[in-house]
Amino acid sequence: MGEVSTVHEFDRITVDHLRERGGLNWSTYPDALGSFVAEMDYGCAPEIIEALHAGVDGVRFGYLPSVLVAEMSQECAGWLAESYGWKVAASDVRPVGDVIAGFEIAVEHFSTPGSAVVVPTPAYKHFLDVPLRSGRKVVEVPMVLVEDRWEFDLDGLDEAFSAGAGLLVLCSPYNPLGRVFTRAELLAVSEVVESHGVRVFADEIHCPLVLPGAATHIPYATVSTSSSQHTITGLSASKAWNLAGLKCAQMVLTNQADRETWAGLGLAAEIGTSNLGLIANTAAFRSGGTWLREVLGYLDGNRSRLGDLLADRLPEVLYRPPEGTYLAWLDVTSLGLGDRPGSFFAEHAGVVFTEGADCGDAGRGCLRLNLATPRPILDEIVNRMASALARR
Repeated sequence: MGEVSTVHEFDRITVDHLRERGGLNWSTYPDALGSFVAEMDYGCAPEIIEALHAGVDGVRFGYLPSVLVAEMSQECAGWLAESYGWKVAASDVRPVGDVIAGFEIAVEHFSTPGSAVVVPTPAYKHFLDVPLRSGRKVVEVPMVLVEDRWEFDLDGLDEAFSAGAGLLVLCSPYNPLGRVFTRAELLAVSEVVESHGVRVFADEIHCPLVLPGAATHIPYATVSTSSSQHTITGLSASKAWNLAGLKCAQMVLTNQADRETWAGLGLAAEIGTSNLGLIANTAAFRSGGTWLREVLGYLDGNRSRLGDLLADRLPEVLYRPPEGTYLAWLDVTSLGLGDRPGSFFAEHAGVVFTEGADCGDAGRGCLRLNLATPRPILDEIVNRMASALARR
């Protein structure tokens, strides 16, 4: 009998194939390895592709149909209940084009007009620039390292709200540090928020991407009665099932005042949602679990592989394996490359990362790496980094 191959199908995906597919990581810098956009290189679940073909064959191209919205909302509500025990009415799951569109709505319509927005940092960079476009001030509150684990600075949050800030961005699981927060941690944040009577925008887009061994994702709105009343939650199938370009996310409403506010926004809030995005999200929540479990197992291997590679080739780099998301945060300050080390690696290694400095002042001297790539490419990324440093 022949020997059984242990090569994973994702390992067979090549750079040439990815460039042909044309994602941002592989088309923006055609002569470099891209690791700066948070999307996966693994394609998509076959159940979703089948549903999309049916949508195209059915010419589902008209204005946003209520039947597609209802199907998505029902499947999402069922998935939330099954995955997290979070029971919400389907009518409280509303469609938006993406989570950032939802964040813009939260800033404009669900926080005190003119109030500052509090962003724990390092953060997804658009949480820092969206409020500015709305004329809001951003208050960065750096995460703190406690016994080798990143935690919220509760005193810093309290100080920011005492100074008049009106909205907290709570990213859970946390992009870019990869934390999956415990109920106790989330409850402590909710108590600070509630004591000031302010609001929370909970970005839970990465909630399906909790890696093996980590705590289960806990929706922030479920940790207390008060958290459900002061929170509006954004999520989507886009990260876990690789659907970002299809333009569909969900806003989950958990209090009556927010339902009334949302109803008053009319079509303006939801019209940016794509029909095919609704179809894809519906299919993901309904039948994408098997494919996602395969992805999570592969990502688990990649986060361990990255640790081994760094220990061997770049031992000076500080790396804490993420508990969730597919993003790795690398502290490279000991390499002496300044506040924006990504520029060195882009020029001398042909690898493009997210600059930590773009994630807030707390990210200076760091890099965000996308783990959701084939393992041979991950190997090449680290090898290129090490070779570039050796040539310095």
